[in-house]
Amino acid sequence: MGFQRSHRLNLLRLIVLLLVALAGIKFLFRDSFTLELPKHVSKDSGFWGDAGDTIEDTGPQSQVLVLPVAKITAPRQEPGQQQVTRDISATKMRLVHLDLKGAAPRVSYLEQVFPLLSLLGANGILVEYEDMFPFKGELEVLRSPYAYSEEDIERIQQLAELHKLEVVPLVQTFGHVEFILKHEKYQRLREVERFPNSFNPHIPDTLALIKSILSQVIEKHKRSTWIHIGADEVFHLGEGMDSKNWMSHNKGDTGTMYLNHIKEVLGFITTQYWGLRALMWDDMLRKISVGALQESGIAKHVSPVVWFYAPDFEAKQIAPFLTKYAESGFEAVWFASAFKGTTGPAQTWPPLSFHLRNHLSWLRVMEALPQLAPLRLQGIVLTGWQRYDHYSVLCELLPVGIPSLAICLQTLVTGGFTEETKKKVLDVLGFESMQLEQSTCEGRGVFPGAEIYHMVEQVNGHLRESIHKALEEESAIKGWFSPYHRKHQFGNPRNMESFGSKVLKLHEDWESFIRDLRTHLERVYYPDTVEEWMEENVNPYLDQLRDLVQDYRAIIRLNARPKAT
Repeated sequence: MGFQRSHRLNLLRLIVLLLVALAGIKFLFRDSFTLELPKHVSKDSGFWGDAGDTIEDTGPQSQVLVLPVAKITAPRQEPGQQQVTRDISATKMRLVHLDLKGAAPRVSYLEQVFPLLSLLGANGILVEYEDMFPFKGELEVLRSPYAYSEEDIERIQQLAELHKLEVVPLVQTFGHVEFILKHEKYQRLREVERFPNSFNPHIPDTLALIKSILSQVIEKHKRSTWIHIGADEVFHLGEGMDSKNWMSHNKGDTGTMYLNHIKEVLGFITTQYWGLRALMWDDMLRKISVGALQESGIAKHVSPVVWFYAPDFEAKQIAPFLTKYAESGFEAVWFASAFKGTTGPAQTWPPLSFHLRNHLSWLRVMEALPQLAPLRLQGIVLTGWQRYDHYSVLCELLPVGIPSLAICLQTLVTGGFTEETKKKVLDVLGFESMQLEQSTCEGRGVFPGAEIYHMVEQVNGHLRESIHKALEEESAIKGWFSPYHRKHQFGNPRNMESFGSKVLKLHEDWESFIRDLRTHLERVYYPDTVEEWMEENVNPYLDQLRDLVQDYRAIIRLNARPKAT
C-alpha cells in the first residue's frame, strides 16, 4: 500500500511538472500563437482591426501602427487561419484624395462614388476640406457659401464606414492657407503682407488660430485615427520682417523656423488628441539637414508623405529622401502618387498613360524599399488635385478622372497593369476598350458621372474646333459677314442666307448639348462650380457663336439697309 501511494504521488508530481513546463513554453512563444490577435485596438477598431493591426500601447508620443503581414486584398482572417505572405505590390493603405478646394461634389454623389472606390481597391479617403468645412463661431468667415453642413460631414463618415474607407481629414497648417489669409480678419497673420500663401509663425495668434481650426475639424472626425497637417510648399517663408529679425537674433535659418512651427502643431495634436496619428507632406523636409530633423524630434509624432508625380522615375531618385528620413529617426513613411490634377493648372482631361506610369514607378520604389532604407511603408495617397491652389482655375473634374483613378488603383492592387487588370477596370466601369496613349475609353460607361465624362470629352474634342471652323473657315462669313460688317450692321440677306442655316443649326445643337451637360453637372456639383466650369471651358468658345448668331438675326432683319456710321 505504501509503495502504491508513493508511486501515485510521484506520478502526480510528474504531471504537475509537465503542466508547468508546457505553460512556460507557451509563455515564451506566445506571439506565435496569437499572431492574428491585436495587442491593443484603437477606439474605432472596426476598420483598423480588420486585418489584425497591432498598436504598441507605449504612450501618446510613441504610439505606432504595426502593420499586418497579410496582403490587404485578402479577406478578414480569423484566429487560426494561415496568414497570406506579404505582397510588396499591395500597400497597406490606399487613400484616394478628395481635394475640395474646388468642385466639391454633393454628398449624394459621394454616396455613389464610395462603393466604387472600395470595389477598385481603396480603403481610405484623404479629405482636404479647405472652405467646405462647416466652421462655426469665430471661424465662420472661412466657410464657403456652399460649405457642407455638420450633417453632411457626419453622413460622409457614415458612408465611408459603410464601405470600409478610413476618413483622414487634411488641414493645412503652414502653407497653402490662402482660403484663410485672404480674409481681412486674418491678413495680419501673413508671412509676407502682399501674399496670402503662408502663415507668419512668429505671431502668437497664428498658432491659436491653427489650434482652433484643428479642434473643430478633429472634433467632427472622432472615428478617424489619422490627421494630415499639410505643411507643403510654404512659399516666402523667411521673407517677412518678423522672420528676418528672428533669424538675425537667433542665428537661425528657415529650416529651423519651419521645424519649430511644425513641432508646435504636432505638440498640440499629441497632447490634446491622444492616439491620433499625424501625416505631413515631405517636400519642405527635403531641404532640411538630418541633424536639424533629429534635434527637432518630430519623427516621434508624424510620418512624412513623399510625393512625386512625374510619369517615369527610378527608385534611386527617391532613395536620398528615404535615407535622410530613416537617419532622422522616422520609422514609417507614406508615398503619394497622382491620378489627376498634376499635368497643368487648366487641364480638363487626364492623360491616362502619364498617370499609369507614375504608379508603375511607385511600385518599383515599393519593391526596392527594403534595400533603400529601414522604413516601414504605411500607405500611399492617390492625389487628385482639383486646383493648384485656392486662386487657380479648376482642373480635371472627378467624374472625368474616375477612369484614371480606376486604372491607378487596380495597378497598385495587382502590382502592375496586366491584361487582367485592364479587363477588371473595363468591367467595373462598363467600358468596352481603352486607348491609354490617346487617353480615351470606348463604351457607354456605368460608373457615377459617366454622362459627364462623355460630355466633357465632346466639349474638349469638338466645341472649339467646330466653332473655329464655322467662324474662321467659312468663306461666306469671311467675305460677307466679317467683324466690320457686324460692327456697322451691314449685310446682304442673299449672301447671309448661304451660311445662315448651317450656323443656326450649329448654335442650336451646341446650346441643347450644353443644357444637358449643365443638368448633369448640377446633379453632382453646387452652382458655383457649374458656373465656373462653364465660364472657363464652354463660354469662351460658345459665346463667339452666340454673338455671331445674335448679330446675324439682327442684321438680316434690317433687309440690306445702308451701312451704319
